[in-house]
Amino acid sequence: MARRSRPDGVTGGTLRVVVDNSPWLHELTLREAELTAKVRERFPEIRALRFALGTLESEPAAQRAPAPRPVPLTPSDHADIEAAAAAIRDESVADAARRLITTARRFPRAKTADRSRGAV
Repeated sequence: MARRSRPDGVTGGTLRVVVDNSPWLHELTLREAELTAKVRERFPEIRALRFALGTLESEPAAQRAPAPRPVPLTPSDHADIEAAAAAIRDESVADAARRLITTARRFPRAKTADRSRGAV
């Protein structure tokens, strides 16, 4: 439900919920009594729910992952990239490989335990 709806405000004990599409609005409207009971268990001041079709705001900036910062490449990184690209005969493919490897080196992903391949 959280991906398709957001609370919009409380007025006089009624929680207004914005829903992003008509089928989901219909579903929530049909389940209004059940959902109201569940909400009241946790928030007794809410006496009713009202659903409205609308546009959801994008995820708040505070919840988004921060943009990764580029890591400066060392002379060794440049040498490794050139050595890898030199092994490719087609120059356009070699250029694409250079760009891909350079990006992978500048923006490394965090290592996880379940990754089966090593870092580039």
